[in-house]
Amino acid sequence: MNSSLVSPGGRAFLERGPWRDAAAEPLAGDASLRKYLRLRQGGRSAVLMDASLLRDSVEPFFQIATHLKRLGLSAPEVLAWDAQSGFMLLEDFGDATFTRLLESQADPEPCYTLATDALIALHKHPEAIPAGLRAYDPERMLQDIEMFLEWRTPGVGETAQEAYRRCWREALRLAHRAPESLLLRDYHVANLMWLPDRQGIQRAGLLDFQDAYRGPVTYDLVSLLQDARRDVPAALQAKMVQRYRANFPGLDSGAFETSMAVVAALRHTRVLAIFERLSAREGKHDYKRLHSPRVERMLQNALSHPALADVKKWFEHYAG
Repeated sequence: MNSSLVSPGGRAFLERGPWRDAAAEPLAGDASLRKYLRLRQGGRSAVLMDASLLRDSVEPFFQIATHLKRLGLSAPEVLAWDAQSGFMLLEDFGDATFTRLLESQADPEPCYTLATDALIALHKHPEAIPAGLRAYDPERMLQDIEMFLEWRTPGVGETAQEAYRRCWREALRLAHRAPESLLLRDYHVANLMWLPDRQGIQRAGLLDFQDAYRGPVTYDLVSLLQDARRDVPAALQAKMVQRYRANFPGLDSGAFETSMAVVAALRHTRVLAIFERLSAREGKHDYKRLHSPRVERMLQNALSHPALADVKKWFEHYAG
């Protein structure tokens, strides 16, 4: 094993099993504190996830991965895990993320069609929501965007902060007029893998779902189509939304569109705060430099919906 890449905790975890002598190579991480290594041994490979700084995410990952596989979707097989140390050994889905395919000039429509179809299958499943799963309710949503006050408008006073909370509470309840399902939370092309040897929706490998909730079906659709890191053509977005809605003919059109707008505004507000924090606190400036302008444009588009009129006024007055 390349001991310089594997932390002491990771080595202790691997010493218990058959991958103790595997060669290790780095894999791209994400914006979180998790790290990933690919292990190779005897013609086989696996992925070591180091969540030692996010140990609370390990058990939820295992539970949701097991649940998704039971529903017929492609989550990585968990080969071994230890919640106490924060390490997991996972099935290796390879390198063909949807992001990598799109960057190599692949036709985007098959990728987004497969991703949309996987969501459709999930939301159609009568047992999509695991028993006892936490709810992404309006108060939990509001907690997620409190950070905007800290990182994007730190100078506003208590009166403005209370106005922020008040107008968002009114808007966020409208997001829940759409049906509920399992909400994977970070459903976008960077967390989707193309698995060509599988069939149907199982060709979409799902990653990064440890923060799952029970919540509006619109959330993951917005996450996919209004991507903070990638421009998705408006025509393709519209086509995928139409594809999704055609599979749920009983959806209330107005309620669904309103939920989409509110969830989009929520997500973009949260992402802007995260990118600001990454830049100011951790010195990771590229997220803000490369992507915040896109997210700001998408936020302004979402705020044009009438249901968000009061939220829009707040942003114009305090965050303009």
